[in-house]
Amino acid sequence: MLLHSSEEKHSLIMQTDKVMCKDDQDVIVKGWLQREVRGGVRTPWFRLRKFWFVLTPDSLDYYCNNEKTSKRIGSLVLTSLCSVRWPSKQVYKETGHWNVTVYGRKHCYRLYTEHLNEAVHWVCAIQKVIDSKAPLETPTQLLIKDIEENIHNQNSVDEIYKLNPILRHTNSPLYAPLLPFSYGSEDISIDNVKGYTALRDEAVKIFNSLQQLENEGDPVPLIQGVLQTCLDLRPLRDEVYCQVIKQTTDHPEPGNINNLRYWQLLTCMSCTYLPSPAVLRFLNLHLRRTRERFPDTEVEKYSSFILESLEKTKQREFVPSYEEISVLIQRQELTCTVYYPGAGACKVLITSHTTAEELVQEMIEKFNLDQSRNVFALYEQNSHYEQALSKATIIADILTRFENFSCKEKGFESRWRLCFKLYCFLDIEDVPRDSMEFSFLFEQAHESVIRGYLPTTEDTLQSLAALRLQFLNGDFSPHAPFPRLEELFPIYILHSRVLASSKPSVTSRTPCPNFHKGFLTGALQNGLWNNSLVKQKAEESQKFKGRVKEEGANMMSAIVDKWKVLQGMDRTDVMTSYLAVVKQWSGYASTIFDIDFYMSSTGCFFQRLWLGVSASSLSLYKQGEVEPFENVLYSQISSFGISDSSTFKLSVGEKDMLFETSKVDEITQLINTYLTCIGNGPCLSTRNNSIATEDACEPV
Repeated sequence: MLLHSSEEKHSLIMQTDKVMCKDDQDVIVKGWLQREVRGGVRTPWFRLRKFWFVLTPDSLDYYCNNEKTSKRIGSLVLTSLCSVRWPSKQVYKETGHWNVTVYGRKHCYRLYTEHLNEAVHWVCAIQKVIDSKAPLETPTQLLIKDIEENIHNQNSVDEIYKLNPILRHTNSPLYAPLLPFSYGSEDISIDNVKGYTALRDEAVKIFNSLQQLENEGDPVPLIQGVLQTCLDLRPLRDEVYCQVIKQTTDHPEPGNINNLRYWQLLTCMSCTYLPSPAVLRFLNLHLRRTRERFPDTEVEKYSSFILESLEKTKQREFVPSYEEISVLIQRQELTCTVYYPGAGACKVLITSHTTAEELVQEMIEKFNLDQSRNVFALYEQNSHYEQALSKATIIADILTRFENFSCKEKGFESRWRLCFKLYCFLDIEDVPRDSMEFSFLFEQAHESVIRGYLPTTEDTLQSLAALRLQFLNGDFSPHAPFPRLEELFPIYILHSRVLASSKPSVTSRTPCPNFHKGFLTGALQNGLWNNSLVKQKAEESQKFKGRVKEEGANMMSAIVDKWKVLQGMDRTDVMTSYLAVVKQWSGYASTIFDIDFYMSSTGCFFQRLWLGVSASSLSLYKQGEVEPFENVLYSQISSFGISDSSTFKLSVGEKDMLFETSKVDEITQLINTYLTCIGNGPCLSTRNNSIATEDACEPV
């Protein structure tokens, strides 16, 4: 919140008694500040009291007054681990004072002044002193350095481990972190909203959790909790790595399940995030030392698995799912189900590092699509949503997200899945009719029809629905299974028809009776009017569903009549006939995006448009119209990109066009992929026909 001008002006006026002392060479800043102090037994609350503060190169001291003979009351020694918080406008709003908070090892000084520039001056001076201090290192850090320096002398390394219990497994609790943490950093962290306490306290609590892990029958929830804490609190990652290294060093029973629990946790950590370079070097030394000391054991197998994982691990967006952790602790691969157009699905094995690009390539080889000129991609989808995955997306993260969604959302329509589909349509004429790719073209064309992206007559849509029935069931039979109408025909047409026929004309409306004012007031007070509205809406909804059902039955009857005349057509002929109809629309082989708003620098603007992105151009359609009102070849585009989170900007010569849509990232990604394919020429490399996603750019 902005301060009132008079208040802000007043806060910039410095006190006259806050001056630099030229006589005291060790004094950096001194002056009057107010400090929070606790009252006595009768007044246990906090109150402010004025003291004389002196900042030196080593400490922040305070006195009762500013006389040279005054006795020092308290002192906060400043080290590299101390921290200072900047003044808060919220605190000024609540108290009328600007606050300065200084955190030390044992003490925290909460100081206040009425003047903003005075508070800023103190903060800058204290921070400068803190920055001048040499970094403090814990005993663990010093010992890690000793181990690295003696790495080629195994006897010396063994002696370091033998003489320093802090490096070895222990059954005793940990009372302080192994690595240094800045004092007060937890108060500044936004992660307090998740219920976390001080980083130092969290580090100690995690070590207690690690020790509990030894006796857990099902270690997965506890492992997931530790991983989540480290994902939320980045500074804890090195600490927990060091704690697990400690607990897997010189365990009294190396092959015992108690020790293997630590190795299972370390396995999951190595697949989720990496430590800092210094801790990573120490971890690699620990793993290699373990392999040499325990050959042909479970411990040696875990060490080898972790070493391989560390070379592949990228930062994960989510912690591994329950299923992923369950297979990781057994050093096994994760089974992933991938769907494809139609009702097909296949199971593939992935690791915690498998990317969308790698899985797409595996699917391409599985379906013998290596010679295809089209581009394929993986999509995450449910019945209401679909989005292509970028090539660097980690598949295990997507599966974790699906697991999280399944806990919040219920019902068939909200089920999430991975789907392998055509992404860029570069060749639609030379696709063999007996290939899997041809069935992909057919299935994805049918998806577009069902979603309403084919502006044609109702009779044509009925004919397409009949072809779909012939494809699914073969020749007509009264005993054949009938799919739902919305799987054959764009259901929105029936809804629109029913709504149009339900609208009452202005002249036919029944006039509202003139109730007595008192009666109306009483009815409203008793909720009778609201109940009447609810009942009326329920009746209208029921009537609407009845009308839709009736219209649907008539529509299905018309479709079946057309299905009967298709007798004898095989599936290949059906797909060919279906695609022949769809290809008549100029928007075929384009990916259609709904545009909420379009504006051009020429002065025209529209709402509710379709943007078609194809291999050669961008086309703009008024929804439901057959021909585009604007078509822009890629060679005509000067630049394009994301203007903000929901605005896509396109420049053609001197004309600028703005599109409002929630799909700006997907549009940019698709255009970039087409431009990349065009740049590769007519013969694309078979190793490049997976989705390529790059940042928004200007085409050459």
